[in-house]
Amino acid sequence: MPIGVQLAQIEQIFVILDRLEISREAVVIPLRPHGAGSVKALPNGKFEIVVPADVPFEQWYASLEGTLRQLHTA
Repeated sequence: MPIGVQLAQIEQIFVILDRLEISREAVVIPLRPHGAGSVKALPNGKFEIVVPADVPFEQWYASLEGTLRQLHTA
């Protein structure tokens, strides 16, 4: 299990952000994976994307675009 979020994982997240036209400046990605991962809107209008530690990245990543799309249009 990786100790920190890998650059390749961040780049994959950026692909989704670009596709949804979400500015990379509007996203916070903590560098330590945690739990099952999460995505939430912060009070300052940014999104926090936490990469999972307990779930395979690819499994979590498969649902990331839908989750971001729901939050972005809410």
